[in-house]
This record gives sequence, structure tokens and C-alpha cells, in this order.
Amino acid sequence: MFEGVAEMNVNEAVAPSSGVGGGVGPWPGGEENWPQGDQYDPDLLRDGDTRNVEDRFRYWSNNAIKSYLDSVGKPDWLEVAIENLGHDFNIGSIVRTANCLGVRRVHIVGRRRWNRRGAMVTDRYLEVVHHPEIEGFLDHVRDRGLHVIGIDNIEGSKPLEGRELPDKCVLVMGEESSGLSDEMAQACEDVLHITQYGSSRSMNVGHAAAIAMWAWVLQHGNNDQ
Repeated sequence: MFEGVAEMNVNEAVAPSSGVGGGVGPWPGGEENWPQGDQYDPDLLRDGDTRNVEDRFRYWSNNAIKSYLDSVGKPDWLEVAIENLGHDFNIGSIVRTANCLGVRRVHIVGRRRWNRRGAMVTDRYLEVVHHPEIEGFLDHVRDRGLHVIGIDNIEGSKPLEGRELPDKCVLVMGEESSGLSDEMAQACEDVLHITQYGSSRSMNVGHAAAIAMWAWVLQHGNNDQ
């Protein structure tokens, strides 16, 4: 279904528009010139595509993008979990970064509802799993052989720098204001922090999550996707 299409450069066939996110306008030449393939969305071909996606995915439907990423993703790739105790606005940013770094599964622990605005609809391209309770989340990931690693600068945490992260793991982020809950912190095999050199007590949790995910990618990622 997707063979050969991922290498296509649609910029050679369309004129860039000034739409949101550097999007593209309708496919030029009318419907008779539309590209063929189940991955294409007729509405996007007709009206233009202003989504925040890579050029190779222009005009693809959301389901086609997710199916493609699932097909090239690795079963032992990093997963991310976020405690959602107070409707943290940073969750969307973390989901967006997770998508950019190839994460195929994000766990929301606690409240089901979360602010999706910062995700820029990237939650449509990966699996978001909700766990009402910490115990259920832990059973789910441990049954699949994942190591649970917390990211927070709490007492007793260890520096992330120079730390070898497990290849099969889920990185757990706490809330912006309160960090990891006591129950979650105690359940983690390790809690790691990012060493700081300024005056602020802590950095934004979305930024910390991005740094932690990138640290895992540096150790275990590659470019063969």
C-alpha cells in the first residue's frame, strides 16, 4: 500500500502556500492530476494541507500516516508516560515531542482528559493509552518487560548525564508543579534528573521530557527507519 511513496517529494509538484505551519495549497491541475494511492485524502488534495507534517506525508490521511509509522516502528522503541493529576498544559507538548522522536505509545496516568492543543494533533499518529490508576499502568508496562524510569529532580534522584538507560523502558514524567507523585516515584526502578547550572529550581516538564527522550535516542536510536 505504501511501497515507494515515502520517498516522494511533493514539493516538486505543488507551490508552497503561506498557510499555518508552512502548508501547501490544493494539488495543482485539478482532480484529474491527483496522485493515485489509498494513502491520499481527497479533501486535502482538493483544499490543501496546512498540517504540521513532514513533506513526505503531505496530503496523506491521518490514518495512513499512523499506519505507516506503525509499520516502520520498532516494537522495543521507547515509550513515555505522563501523570495527569491536574490537567497539566504541558502534556500536549510532550506528546508532540514523542511523535517527533518515533515514540509509538504514550501513557496518560490519572485523569483521562488532557489539553490536546499543544500536541498539534500529533496524538492522531501514535497510540495514547489511558490508565486511571498507577497500579494498572505498572501492571501493563511490566507485563511487557518495560523498565520504569522516572524523570524528576527529587531528593535521591541520580543525574541523567552519563547514565545508561535501558533499551526497553518507559520514561515517566510528573506534573509541572508537583513532579512525580510519591506513589509513582517509589514504583520507579530509577529516578533521574537533569543537572542544572542556573538559579531556577526546575525546568519546564515539557523541556525535561524532551531532553530525557533525546538522551534515550542517543543511546538506542538509529537512522534506519
